Amino acid sequence: MSQGPRSGLVAVSAALLAMSRHLEVRDVLKTIVASARERLDAQYAALGVPDDHGGFAQFVVDGVSDEQWKAIGPLPRQHGILAAMLHETGPERLADVRKDPRFEGWPAAHPELSDFLGLPIRDGDEVIGALFLANKQRPADGPPADGQPADGQPADGRPTGGQPADGRPADCAPEDGCGFTREDEELLSILAQHAAIALTNARLYERSRELTIVEERSRLAHELHDAVSQKLFSLRLTAQAAAALVDRDPARAKGELQQVAALAAEATDELRAAVVELRPAALDEDGLVATLRTQTQVLDRAHTARVTFTAHKFRALPAAQEEAVLRVAQEALHNALRHSGAAHVDVTVGRHGCGAVLRVTDDGGGFEPQTVRQAGRHLGLVSMRDRASGVGGTLTVESAPGKGTTIELEVPGG
Repeated sequence: MSQGPRSGLVAVSAALLAMSRHLEVRDVLKTIVASARERLDAQYAALGVPDDHGGFAQFVVDGVSDEQWKAIGPLPRQHGILAAMLHETGPERLADVRKDPRFEGWPAAHPELSDFLGLPIRDGDEVIGALFLANKQRPADGPPADGQPADGQPADGRPTGGQPADGRPADCAPEDGCGFTREDEELLSILAQHAAIALTNARLYERSRELTIVEERSRLAHELHDAVSQKLFSLRLTAQAAAALVDRDPARAKGELQQVAALAAEATDELRAAVVELRPAALDEDGLVATLRTQTQVLDRAHTARVTFTAHKFRALPAAQEEAVLRVAQEALHNALRHSGAAHVDVTVGRHGCGAVLRVTDDGGGFEPQTVRQAGRHLGLVSMRDRASGVGGTLTVESAPGKGTTIELEVPGG
């Protein structure tokens, strides 16, 4: 880089500090790609995270306009030079990527590429992504500051002081016609290492989330056993009492049978609530809006309260955000239908900037949030707040005795 190693490292340090302020892994990757392109004077930069199906789970680009990106079409597959970067052990510098035998399958709308610098992103021995730069932006020629000719040579044409003819230190000089240098490789390697940290942390978070889901299922199984088993046991005893009374005290027997019906209804509600929460969410197949609509329709049929759902200009979110929105909606609905005595519960989800906002509102008895918190009766609020913070979102609870409750969740986009 023409600015020299010290200024380059200072620039990379500033970029890494900016990354530390981001919570979402995609935001970190965007910052890495943008910083790489800017600090290494490239026209284009990209970072790809492979999936297990020959494509890319994430592909972040910088230097390409939204219009160009739409014209290029679907995300690339793992082929050609992109696939090679996922199997190489070190960096690759090419003077003209188009002349490489691995260069193939580029869409017609793709920008024209020339010199190329790419390297794998590694977690130990495993390649978990690749970082690419293309089209080194060479500084425009200008008059020399020291009176030398513009090519950095003295009047007799000899190179000066052991430096390359372009006046840069040896490790900053292009090699084999490629504009990217060994110093560029070193700086890109630093950014790639931080990309590896971000991706590894994302993997650890996903594993932690999976363990949390397993723990929740275990908790639900215990709750199902405790709540439903007790109701079924009570139902059995009450039915036996009704049978014993039917001949000698028909009036009392009638009362016991009414109690049987009430207990059966409660057990049914418990089972339906558990099934809804345990059932794998069809987010991948149906999306968040369709999943929420289906679940609210099921709850509307299962409960006496009216449950409605509305979506306003919603657009798809990353998987983690959509799951957080779904789980918070489920918890809020559970609270409203089981504890509030509401006649109407309304669920709305809509676009909020690049993210989304969820609101679950009921006209039930309400509560005093501060009193509930102090008394330790969280009504699932701790779980909902944890889910919100886990995806960089915020949860707001508005309630008062006799005034109903509104749970609002805002989550960022991808």
